[in-house]
Amino acid sequence: MLDSLDFEALHRIGLAAPLLQQLASLAPDADTRLLRVVEVQREHLLLHDGHAEQRARSGPALLDALQAEDDGLAVGDWVLARPDGQGGWWIVERLAPLTQLARRVNDGRGSPRRQVLVSNVGTAVLVMGLDHDFNLRRLERYLALVRLAGVDAVLVLTKADTVDAATLARRSAQAREILPPATCLLALDGRAAATAQALSPWARAGQTLVLLGSSGAGKSTLTNTLTGLATQSTGDVRADDSRGRHTTTVRTLRCTAAGACVIDTPGLRALRLDVGGEGELDAVFGDVAHWAGQCRFRDCRHQAEPGCAVREAVAPERLRNFHKLQREARRDTMTALERREQVAVWKARGRNAAVRMRAKREG
Repeated sequence: MLDSLDFEALHRIGLAAPLLQQLASLAPDADTRLLRVVEVQREHLLLHDGHAEQRARSGPALLDALQAEDDGLAVGDWVLARPDGQGGWWIVERLAPLTQLARRVNDGRGSPRRQVLVSNVGTAVLVMGLDHDFNLRRLERYLALVRLAGVDAVLVLTKADTVDAATLARRSAQAREILPPATCLLALDGRAAATAQALSPWARAGQTLVLLGSSGAGKSTLTNTLTGLATQSTGDVRADDSRGRHTTTVRTLRCTAAGACVIDTPGLRALRLDVGGEGELDAVFGDVAHWAGQCRFRDCRHQAEPGCAVREAVAPERLRNFHKLQREARRDTMTALERREQVAVWKARGRNAAVRMRAKREG
């Protein structure tokens, strides 16, 4: 199969050398083709071979195997597919992704399940508006999301043309305070032609970027600027809070004028991190991990303990966000038995509090 691949066409949609090595080990048959997932719909997927889009469905065996691993197909995945005899394609194999961005979603059927957002991206462009969209606590979540996945990040503050110089300088400085070292910050007008040039170091031929941010931050506008085409619809934001109207409803991979791939994503109403344990958060909140070594107690939780170096050095709002993410991670990694035991403890505390209040009233 390797001999028949159109490497130039596949490189245009982001094929990387490690994936070729993986493909060689799979030894697919002559009827199978290598394609990339560019869009996931409810009933089908759109695949691309570097020349044209193909409509496809996932084979039941592959779906069962992915679900058993709490995994799933996502935009950016590379797959092997073969014709289904009716003008479409069957996806029979997925190449193991080099990177994955995932979150936890709660469907009301027990512990939050894992949802893969995108795969095989090299850079995450975190898009945040300089208007009412500006939110440092939300930015911390997005930074944690990409660092947990081992993906490089670039912060783009959009709508730079809508704020005065003092606001731009103040908010840029606030954002830099929480950015990891060597993470680039750009303040741009997403509609300007110079924007594509500013992002060119991360959007070279063969590279894949994903745009992440809230609805109305300017992701679709940025996508249109990078691709040179108005392929993504854009909408106005509300004047009172700068919230958008979710003009992007599905994740979609597009090719840029420079030969890179960009994945536009809908704004996430909830971003619950896919964390294996509290220890992983320590790694992405580097300042907390740094100062924790200077706390008086080795098992310091950075809450009310005396001699806590973290509370002295880290901004209270950032530390509260860290603790909130820790609690979420703790809940998400609980077993069903641990969850029932916790609920029982909460109920017992509620009953005891009710008894004390009744005794106080009866005096």
